Amino acid sequence: MDNLGSYAQTEVAGMSEAELESRALIKTASALNKVKENWPEDKEELQQALDKNRRLWSVLAAAMREEDCPQPAEVKQNILNLASFIFQRTLDVSAHPAPEKLDILININMNIARGLSGKAE
Repeated sequence: MDNLGSYAQTEVAGMSEAELESRALIKTASALNKVKENWPEDKEELQQALDKNRRLWSVLAAAMREEDCPQPAEVKQNILNLASFIFQRTLDVSAHPAPEKLDILININMNIARGLSGKAE
């Protein structure tokens, strides 16, 4: 492993779960935003970015369903509702691609990431 890879692993190992989730949300929002900003040139990357976002939200939704999830019931339900919306929007964007349809997915990810990192808008 190179020094950069070793550093990255050490950095990630020292992060809290909320920090990791925040970074993952930002990373997927960035991938979606890249497609949106470079439309139609990067349109081929749309499905890959949508799949990445869907997988992330699948993990978040699954975590909310775990018996030992420490989140309050209201937070769990809100995340599950957002996940359901994300999945529906992903299907819509896949069927009828348009760059402006990515805005809500990007905004949700960034707002949740801000909340996880403790940074208000």
